[in-house]
Amino acid sequence: MRKYRLKINRATLIGIIGLLLLAAVIVKGPGYVRNTFFDQFTERNNEPVLALFKHGDSTATRLTGMPHYTLYWKSTAIKFKNSGELLRLLKKSDVLLSIETWPQAYAGPWYTDALTAILKGSFNRQLDELAGLIKQSSHSIYVRFDPDMEVPVYQFPWQYQSAPQYIRAFNYMAAKLKQAAPAAKIIWGPSGFPGDSEFWPGNKYVDLISVTLGSQSEQTSSAYPYQPQLPGMLFSKLHRLRFMDKPVLVLGGQASAASPLQPDWLKQQVRQERRYDTTVYSPANFITTDPDKPVRQKLKVGVFDPNRRLINNPNVSIEHIFTDMGEIERGELKLRFDSILARHHDVVLTVEPWKDTIKRPDPNVLQSTLDGRFDPAIQKLYQLISNCGQTVYLRFAHEMEIPIKRYAWQSKDPATYIRAFRYFMQADKIHAKNIKRVWGPAGDRGSADWWPGSDVVDYISIAIYGLPDKNITDPNKQELFSTIFQRKYYRMRFLNRPLFITEFGVKGPEDYQHKWLADAANTLRHNKHVFGICYFNLYDNPKTWGHIKAPDWSISPQNMQFFCNSVNAGN
Repeated sequence: MRKYRLKINRATLIGIIGLLLLAAVIVKGPGYVRNTFFDQFTERNNEPVLALFKHGDSTATRLTGMPHYTLYWKSTAIKFKNSGELLRLLKKSDVLLSIETWPQAYAGPWYTDALTAILKGSFNRQLDELAGLIKQSSHSIYVRFDPDMEVPVYQFPWQYQSAPQYIRAFNYMAAKLKQAAPAAKIIWGPSGFPGDSEFWPGNKYVDLISVTLGSQSEQTSSAYPYQPQLPGMLFSKLHRLRFMDKPVLVLGGQASAASPLQPDWLKQQVRQERRYDTTVYSPANFITTDPDKPVRQKLKVGVFDPNRRLINNPNVSIEHIFTDMGEIERGELKLRFDSILARHHDVVLTVEPWKDTIKRPDPNVLQSTLDGRFDPAIQKLYQLISNCGQTVYLRFAHEMEIPIKRYAWQSKDPATYIRAFRYFMQADKIHAKNIKRVWGPAGDRGSADWWPGSDVVDYISIAIYGLPDKNITDPNKQELFSTIFQRKYYRMRFLNRPLFITEFGVKGPEDYQHKWLADAANTLRHNKHVFGICYFNLYDNPKTWGHIKAPDWSISPQNMQFFCNSVNAGN
């Protein structure tokens, strides 16, 4: 009997402690979390509506304003608190409603199952109730579901989720609301952070887009340098939306609180878009559906192999080399180029627009390209590679989207990069058919911001290296090729050009490299949109790794042969 009572007492004690801990979490949490059984709304004073922007349209672009409220929806709620008060406001004027979906009881920033809860119908009651309120208003009601989804932080339970899952959840809610209340205006609400286009849900339900000038989410993220100054932040965010033919609501945030939005900034962006309306901001860039991509017959395999350890493999048909303006001017490139032609190999030629014979440091090499500084070298280059008997995959100013300053063309204005890329590719006066133009981002977050246009691109190249972070030295912590590929391939979903992986590599013991390459070969066999791949058979540049030993990506001839046999097996 005593043992039985002891067990009951222990169970009771554990239960009491658990309830006390839960109560402490709820009491200390924000008000919308504490009130688990009621949906609520509050004014969203920290994100006021500032302006409406229309791409290239100065008449539709203007300062504006309307009340902005947040609706806190909880899957545990049984009733909407103060629905009568919200209805009164909806009948009074146009209103922006930002919906936040919170699944079950709040359990901290690690609880991130909001999107699954949406798709399971956990918020259907709230959607139906909101539709009923909207139908009673004669004003325009703008509804923004789960904003700032693209920012990689854990502020909201729908962040740090896969883009396809977010898109499914967004379209689920939008479709249900539109069906019940067709007059509702649906807003897709990214912060305007790099990579926002990965979460674009399509045109079907979206009426407008919103961006925020300094959201709390992007201020706390370390994934990308925060740009707090206006008008630079505004221009960057509007540029990222050049693929979407939708009006944009500009919302205030920390940046606009420190520096109020000026009407001329909006006019300046309109003038910029009109000036480059056939190139950078061409309507041809607008997305309607994900385009079909070409399908290969057989994958071409190449190497960057300056020590010549792999180039004699009979499966290798391409060699990758890097050059700069100085090498072209001095004639040094010709020697290396001719040696590749002598082996009857095609060439991936990456041109780095710097280090010319003037030897003058130039942090603005993209503008210098546009100003004609490198014109003699560019013409000499085209004379060398045109009609040479082999295909030349010409790649200019690569990895431009990485927000570092390893190269002088990184961390620059995307519009300037796009114009410089187009200038370089259109400088070809010979128009030789053997030259294939390659646009070469690393494939990182926000790559599409630098897309120069399909009329000057034949292939898109990306780079895939096993290390997910510079500070990781343990080879076993490298990411699989397939994991990296799927992430980077998805980022190119709007772009209608085939892929060419011009750089890839893995470090570590030979057996580890063997397994990694097996995964790479399997991935490539099943994706026929990749037309070529070049292994980077050397160590990385030690200068860029600081006190950490630069990774050595070199593989053995045996592993190279294994990869070649595996990747084209069955073709």
